[in-house]
Amino acid sequence: MKKDNIFVDAISEMRPFVFDEQVAEVFEDMIQRSVPGYEMSLSMIALIARLYARLETNVYDLGCSLGASSLALVSGNSLDGLRLVGVDNAEAMLLSCSKNLESANLQCEWDLICENITDTVIQNASIVVLNFTLQFIPLERRLQLLEKIYSGLVSGGVVLISEKIAFEEEGIQKSMTNLHEDFKRAHGYSDLEVSQKRTALENVLIPESITDHKSRLIKAGFSNCSRWFQCFNFASLIAFKD
Repeated sequence: MKKDNIFVDAISEMRPFVFDEQVAEVFEDMIQRSVPGYEMSLSMIALIARLYARLETNVYDLGCSLGASSLALVSGNSLDGLRLVGVDNAEAMLLSCSKNLESANLQCEWDLICENITDTVIQNASIVVLNFTLQFIPLERRLQLLEKIYSGLVSGGVVLISEKIAFEEEGIQKSMTNLHEDFKRAHGYSDLEVSQKRTALENVLIPESITDHKSRLIKAGFSNCSRWFQCFNFASLIAFKD
């Protein structure tokens, strides 16, 4: 695993964060050192997938990056006709994802598609995962995406969403932000790295509150939703289609 040193030196002209080849090379290290609870959330996705994946359906990983959540969805799952579809608009990510899936010797069929997830056709899906993906979609397009996911799910299907979240109470927001940045420092990031990445992500990653997420999911048609995991300012939700 290559160490993330992207922001280790001072950058005079900061450009917005993008998922390019440089990020793809260090993404595994980056996300493990930046997202508290990440590994546990993946293990929980695997458990949820075993419960909700159905015979002869598709499971989608929208914004699949290197394929960690894709593997959680289908590893050890031998359901007849189960098919994994991973989607990402970063070619560098998909190249690494393909290698990771090939080396896993999966028991199901799988396809990788390079496109914006807002353009992806969702059909015959028992599970759709958005693992730290929705936060990068423009706010005005998020409802439309969730409506499309809802339409493409079979009855009894679920969508799993993990996100960096915002808090409605200013004091809690400040505390959780501080804890998150302390987490990154505890995992080897310097104050400069923390500051520069924060700047690079401004207006690129737009977090919302749990209330906002739940309201949108219900508006998109889902019958119910629940938070199933949270660590500091990162949380995971599940929403159900009747």
